Amino acid sequence: MLQFDEYKVKLNALLPALDELEKALDLESAARELDMLEAESAADGFWDNLEKSQKVLQRIKQLRDKLEDQKARREQWDDLMVLCEMGSEEEDESLLPELESEFAALTENLEQANLQTLLTGEYDSNSAILTFHAGAGGTEAQDWAQMLYRMYTRWAERRGFTYKVIDYLDGDEAGLKSATISIEGPNVYGYLKGEHGVHRLVRVSPFDSNARRHTSFSALEVMPEIPDDVEIDIRPEDIEMQVYRSSGAGGQHVNKTSSAVRLIHKPTGIAVSSQTERSQFQNRDTCMKMLRSKLIQIKTQEHLDKISDIKGVQLKIEWGSQIRSYVFMPYTLVKDTRTAFETSNVNAVMDGELDGFINAYLRALATGNWATKS
Repeated sequence: MLQFDEYKVKLNALLPALDELEKALDLESAARELDMLEAESAADGFWDNLEKSQKVLQRIKQLRDKLEDQKARREQWDDLMVLCEMGSEEEDESLLPELESEFAALTENLEQANLQTLLTGEYDSNSAILTFHAGAGGTEAQDWAQMLYRMYTRWAERRGFTYKVIDYLDGDEAGLKSATISIEGPNVYGYLKGEHGVHRLVRVSPFDSNARRHTSFSALEVMPEIPDDVEIDIRPEDIEMQVYRSSGAGGQHVNKTSSAVRLIHKPTGIAVSSQTERSQFQNRDTCMKMLRSKLIQIKTQEHLDKISDIKGVQLKIEWGSQIRSYVFMPYTLVKDTRTAFETSNVNAVMDGELDGFINAYLRALATGNWATKS
């Protein structure tokens, strides 16, 4: 049948993409590294250093997953070709729906795998720390910040990642003034690094009795979680520690004791807060991790040699500085100013469907093909 012959042609056209992906993933090197690490894990004394052994086992899992995923793609291609042969020989149209859906799944899988090969930054494979800041505008901006908070936590849930609230400061009447969360999982920072920036909302405000249209701004900071073995010199005398009582949305995020901690790095003015752990010591440890991440990220971005050269980066949360606009009224549109990627399905975006924007950013980063130069 003609449809099955057409799918044979499509499948054969996918073969070069499978081959190129295999090269991009460098599976031969991955297999060699896996053999070496598996031998190390079987050696005497492997568990003597628990922290090191856990990292080795984590790396083993990553390598196995990489190899097995590509093997599964090859096997799926073979199965689809067999399905084409069967359908063509037996002229069985009932096999077409399965063929169509499985082919679509394979092409989507290939696209996602190719995007992962673009994650070549030093910290792209790491988890990420996200901090939300409401812009000027009171309740309207604070409500927008909370909408963004929900959007990214929904994205994390859709991806099967876990997130943890580190800090949360309620808005005056609704929403939030600021919040910090960590999202844990492979490549989270690589996916979300392009989300760093100012996000603009246009809508009819639910807080305006005259139902007027409002424009609001909120900013998102995205930092990689930095492993403890990455060295950066932070002198104790450069740290100012403040302790305060935890407060959060209806008490659901935090424990209500004077255990919240804010650390201020005097040379740079960078401040980080944590209030969701049970003790001051735990919150201070979390703050130190965040401070290390922020300093290393800025140092990397600015190509600076020492901490004394680093100045805290302040995002201007205002008109003209946005990376993306979300328009609810008079029409619906979400558009990225850097890549020109857009969608009219604003409800899906606010429910965490961000992959189109993330993919467009990663492609533009790899090719240099930006809609506007930043």
